[in-house]
Amino acid sequence: MSMNENVTGLAASEIPDVTVIVGAYEAMPYLIPCLESVEAQTLGADRIEIVAVNDGSTDGTGDYLDEFAAKSKVATRVVHQENSGGPSKPRNVGLSMARGRYVFFLDADDYLGGEALERMVAMADRNGTDVVLGKIEGIGRGAPKSMFGRTLERTDLFSSNIKFTLSAEKLFRRELLERHSMRFDQQLYTGEDARFTLEAYVRSAGVSIVADYTCLYIVRRDDGKHITQSGSYAMRFDSATALMDLIAKFFPPGEKRDELMIRPFVITLLPQFDPRWLKLKTATRQHKMELAKPLMDKYWSPGVARRLKVPERLRMHYVAEGRADLLADHLEFMRSKAVPDIVRRGSAGKPYLAYPHFGDKAAGVPDEMFAVTVAEWVGGVRITVPKGARPKVSFARRVVRKLRRMAKGTVRGTPVRS
Repeated sequence: MSMNENVTGLAASEIPDVTVIVGAYEAMPYLIPCLESVEAQTLGADRIEIVAVNDGSTDGTGDYLDEFAAKSKVATRVVHQENSGGPSKPRNVGLSMARGRYVFFLDADDYLGGEALERMVAMADRNGTDVVLGKIEGIGRGAPKSMFGRTLERTDLFSSNIKFTLSAEKLFRRELLERHSMRFDQQLYTGEDARFTLEAYVRSAGVSIVADYTCLYIVRRDDGKHITQSGSYAMRFDSATALMDLIAKFFPPGEKRDELMIRPFVITLLPQFDPRWLKLKTATRQHKMELAKPLMDKYWSPGVARRLKVPERLRMHYVAEGRADLLADHLEFMRSKAVPDIVRRGSAGKPYLAYPHFGDKAAGVPDEMFAVTVAEWVGGVRITVPKGARPKVSFARRVVRKLRRMAKGTVRGTPVRS
C-alpha cells in the first residue's frame, strides 16, 4: 500500500467539515466528473478533504488520482492498494484516515450536486442528526424516490421510507461511526452498504432528509463493472442474511422487526424468485430454494406476510414451504401477464386475488395467502382493504386491553367496583 497526499493549506489543528471517501476500481472516465463535483462544492474547498483509495486498478485510475491530488484545491490523500474484490475494504481504509466531522462515501462512478455537501452539513448541524439523506437522481438507471417526498428535518426508520434506501452514499456523523466502531463487512461483496447504513439509522440520534435539491447523481456504467450489475446470485443471499441478522440483533420478534424485514424480503429475496427463475437450470432453481430456506425458517412470519402484496406474499410462501411446483405455476401466471379475478367475501367484502391454486384444497394453500392486506393495483384498479375486513385483534390482545381499562377504573364505561 502506498499513499500520495496534498494537504497544502490544511493546518494540523483544522478539522474539515466533510471527508469525502472515494473507493475507485477501474473507474475511468467516470472518476473525472466524480472528483470534479467534489472540487466544485459550494461548501468550500477549505472545509472538505478527499480520501481516495485506488483498489488495484489497471486502467489509469491510480495515475489520475495522483494527478488530481497534486493540483486540487481540495486537500486530497490517495491510497494505492492491491485489489480487494469489493467496496468494503476501500471504504474502511478511507474511514480510518478520515478527519472530517462528517464523512460522505461517494462511489467513483457517481457525482454530487453543487450545493449537496453545504445543504447536508447545514441540515445535520441544525438538527443534531447523525445521518443525512440527499435527494437522488438516476442517470441511465433508477433511483429511490419514496423517501424523498418532502424535506424532513428529523425522522427515523419507522416514520419514513428510509429503509428502502440503504446505499452508503449519505452524510454520516463520524463520531457516531467511531463510537460504535462501525465498519463495512469485508466478507460481503454486495449489500455491505445496506448493513452498514441500516445500523447507522438504528444507532443514530435522528435522520434528516434533503428532498428539495438533488444532492447525488447515480450513474449506470456501460461496461457492467459496477458491483450491483455483476456477481453471483449467492452473494444476494449472503447480503439478505447479513441484513436480516442485523435487524434481529436490534429488534425482538414483533411489529418493528416485521416492518424492517420487509426490506430484505422485497428488495433482496423476491428478485431471486421472479419469472427469470423459470429459465434457470433445475439444479440452480433448487439451490436458490435451499439458500433461502434458513432465512425463511428464521424470519418469515405472519407479520411480514400481511405487509406484502398478494403476489409477493405467495412467492415467499411457496419458497418457505419448499413448493417449487406451486412457485413455478405462480411465475408462469405472472409471465403471461394475466390478471387474477377479484373475489370478495363476507359482509365487508374482503378482497382476495384468485391467483393459481386459490381455493384448491389439494394444493393446500391457505386462503389468507390470497387476501389483500395492503393496497395494490390489479388490472389498473386499485384494491384496498375495507375497514371491516382488516385483521381482527387477537383474543390475547383484547384481554390485555380489557385489563388495562380495568386498571384505569372503567370497563366499557362502567365503574369497576373495588
